[in-house]
Amino acid sequence: MRGTTLKESILKILARTRPRKIVVCSTAPQIRYPDCYGIDMSELGKFIAFQAAVNLIKRANNAKLLEDVYHACKAELEKPEDERINQVKRIYADFTDEEISAEISRMVYPEETGWHGEVEVIYQTIENLRACIKGPVGDWYFTGDFPTPGGFATVNLAYVKWFEGADGRSYDLPL
Repeated sequence: MRGTTLKESILKILARTRPRKIVVCSTAPQIRYPDCYGIDMSELGKFIAFQAAVNLIKRANNAKLLEDVYHACKAELEKPEDERINQVKRIYADFTDEEISAEISRMVYPEETGWHGEVEVIYQTIENLRACIKGPVGDWYFTGDFPTPGGFATVNLAYVKWFEGADGRSYDLPL
């Protein structure tokens, strides 16, 4: 979820009814990583879970972690394919799913409506997703556990591009 539709449309409409609380429940876990296997979701900076984690890192005065991950991602791209790992997982490591969801709730709050209720965004857990689906679940864009070396290259390159302020799909570039 990028959060754009939620904030700019859905929550604005719901806020007009002046409820005390709006609860948004996602049947999917937080999308944290790019998908390079068919769904065009490659720009890391557009994912609201990523944006929320970055906000939490900055609020904790740990912005150095963002630069450290950038250098680690660049180093991963220099390694042989079969030795690469997902360095972007470090962005989420210090936060619980609930902390990231709470930050997302703050980010999508429709302040400009004048409404003073509460917004809570709840996501499905990875564990419950796996319990509901028999067999492979293809959950790498939630977990970052990619099934191929190309996935690790994509996620690390997506972070490098985000950090450098570059737009575009990370799997369209030569490595």
